[in-house]
Amino acid sequence: MSERMIVIGAGPGGLAAAMLLASRGYKVDVYEKQPWVGGRNAKLRLGEFTFDTGPTFLSMLHLVEELFETTGRNLKDYMNAVELNPMYELIFEDENLVMTRNNQEMKKQINEKFEGDGEGYERFMKETGKKLEALSPMLQSKMDNYFDMVHPKVLKALPELEINKTLYDVLSRYFKDERLKMAFAFQSKYLGMSPWECPGAFSILSYMEHAYGIYHPIGGVNQLSQAMAKVVEELGGKIHTSTGVKKLWIENRKVKGVDLENGKREKADQVIINGDFAHVMNNLVEPGILKKYTPEKLAKKKYSCSTFMLYLGLDKKYDLSHHTIIFAKDYKKNVEEMTKSRILSADPSIYVQNASVTDPTLAPEGKSALYILAPVPNNFSDIGWENEQQAFRELVLDTIEEKSEFKNLRDHIEVEKMLTPMGWQEDYSVYQGATFNLGHQLTQMMVFRPHNKFEELGNCWLVGGGTHPGSGLPTILESARITTNGILEQHGKKGIPILPLPAMEGFA
Repeated sequence: MSERMIVIGAGPGGLAAAMLLASRGYKVDVYEKQPWVGGRNAKLRLGEFTFDTGPTFLSMLHLVEELFETTGRNLKDYMNAVELNPMYELIFEDENLVMTRNNQEMKKQINEKFEGDGEGYERFMKETGKKLEALSPMLQSKMDNYFDMVHPKVLKALPELEINKTLYDVLSRYFKDERLKMAFAFQSKYLGMSPWECPGAFSILSYMEHAYGIYHPIGGVNQLSQAMAKVVEELGGKIHTSTGVKKLWIENRKVKGVDLENGKREKADQVIINGDFAHVMNNLVEPGILKKYTPEKLAKKKYSCSTFMLYLGLDKKYDLSHHTIIFAKDYKKNVEEMTKSRILSADPSIYVQNASVTDPTLAPEGKSALYILAPVPNNFSDIGWENEQQAFRELVLDTIEEKSEFKNLRDHIEVEKMLTPMGWQEDYSVYQGATFNLGHQLTQMMVFRPHNKFEELGNCWLVGGGTHPGSGLPTILESARITTNGILEQHGKKGIPILPLPAMEGFA
């Protein structure tokens, strides 16, 4: 009889691991406390309008295609992903920049607006492509102990980490204009970090977008979770929604299964945890068991920022960009207020997703679903959101109307949902509302991040943003492959293959 795998949480990492394990003949049960799948990558319905709860950028599509191919499926049979061109629009105080994957168009636009920085863009693409190629083995292999750090491929990649340089330092090698640096640095927000603190290795984030494009699945990025859940069930796995896990069943520091909130106890050979890491360790493990990740030690870790969200169902459509990022006048001050001072900025940076210009399924004809995100401090701050949320909502809407062409928004709102960092913590079980999980400082990366084969408990594995290789959909999917390969290796089975990066179009 095949071994039984229990996956806690039906987020992208848990669903990917469930897919891979079910495809290799294991009996898989996924337990999800919400009535729906997806975790932070779930569908949000407000009346006639559909939104993504969290991620709205889908990049590195080839990794998703590989995942489905590995399980004998074709992604196109489950999801229709449309490439966005242009990718997104950036609004600065005195300049707009429309970002495209077309290298020649991008270089031309940069030269016209930023006096010769096009040459730096060309160098950035060539050199960062080599960096990603060197770093990929590190991001696709387990990092459970120091021996993993001395693998030849890892040793070769170590210089590319640029340990002594921040992302801002690295981008300053290529670009002179501060606005252009920010155009290739804001992606550090995907990690919930500041470009002035984020390790230089993460210049690969903007490169990935420019090399491999950004996609929108029709129906929203949540369709990735829906598609993976469908494959899990086709492969014989079971997804139990509205079935929360109360505690890990632990004996002699080994996980034997889970105790469910409904009072049942379920036995498993291996348990894969996809819940928010710090939340799980604080709430699903009995006190006194953990040594490395006690509540006190977890509280001392570094965590990402949070996000303030508005989901607006509008009675009109704006013929504007699918993705728009509005930068604060003083972006560095805005980021420092968010990550260091932990106060609300009077001049926030704001992201607007206007997906209805691409996708007619999200709202009735003539209407649109608008998703608004402002990065804000996590709940280690002293912000009293119950008192601050309305004033901050007004500031966000005022800023959008003043700096962009999204005018008179308030006049067109039919339905609305607001989500603050406290909402992320209370409604989505996100530790301290840190929506991008543990920070990605070098002291919390690779072997220093919680291991895929969890180091404190036997028969226990991790997937998701809180383990190696880190946050963001592509890396979360890689975490599922690393964890699955660890389980397969333990059982003497052949692992999931890792394919080389596809060739980049444009600059050689």
